[in-house]
Amino acid sequence: MTTRTSGRIKQRSRGDFTFDFINTGLLILLVVVTLYPIINTLAVSFNEASDTVRDSAFLWPRKFTLLNYSTIFEDGMIYNAFLISVARTVLGTTTSVFCTAMLAYTISRQEYVLRKPISVIFVFTMYFSGGLIPTYMLIKGLHLYGTFWVYIIPGLVGAFNLIVMRSFMEGLPESLVESAQMDGANHFTIFLRIILPLSLPVIATVALFVAVGQWNSWFDTFLYNSSKPNLSTLQYELMKKLQSANMSVGGSAESAFANSKNIQANIVTPVSIRAAITVVATVPIIVVYPFLQKYFVTGLTLGGVKE
Repeated sequence: MTTRTSGRIKQRSRGDFTFDFINTGLLILLVVVTLYPIINTLAVSFNEASDTVRDSAFLWPRKFTLLNYSTIFEDGMIYNAFLISVARTVLGTTTSVFCTAMLAYTISRQEYVLRKPISVIFVFTMYFSGGLIPTYMLIKGLHLYGTFWVYIIPGLVGAFNLIVMRSFMEGLPESLVESAQMDGANHFTIFLRIILPLSLPVIATVALFVAVGQWNSWFDTFLYNSSKPNLSTLQYELMKKLQSANMSVGGSAESAFANSKNIQANIVTPVSIRAAITVVATVPIIVVYPFLQKYFVTGLTLGGVKE
């Protein structure tokens, strides 16, 4: 009996060892595949453009330079655009999360008679859009064209974020709301003092979604504020820098290298500019994400399980 038991333990241990070995190998491979593009982009951004066009597959700068970044920041407009992007991200995220949370609480209440029609209307907008021209005409009609508020007001409530918040709030204990109502609290007080604190995980999740969208957005600047340099955003200015680099070398770094074998070290190429732009645009989100990671994971899991 003892021999059989020890044999089973040894056999199971071998299987566990094999599983751990294969699982560890796959995870290491996944980490390498995930990190290589990031490290390569960072290396290219600090590498001389003339060296990058020869071979861009490397993990560290072979010829270190800050020219790629100095080219991006040499224009004074980039600093004002950075402030506009920060302002739209902070204000847009705050207002959008608050307005979405209020509406989500409203349609999560069973006694609200219009909860289903409103939910259907918002879900409908996720599948069908009015189109670019009607949206442009609406922005013009609301007198938002050429103003900072065109970054804020159109995105106050997002349909997907609304559904996520509503699902989370529906999972909160109803007894908490009933107890507050018995104590004389109105719905706005219940929302501020009970629902919002308990919804912190889903709020952080939605805030991260909205903040990334606001920070990376440039097309609305191109449509509505391209004639207003003081309202230009960082992403739009970086996009113009990349287009300028593309035109200056005939469209690609490879063609530039083919046309001239003696590329000077004091020029940039679309590849090097693109890498530097990627780093500049990504760093703020990377800095903020660790503070929201705990709530981000919790917000994605809590709302999906109901007892």
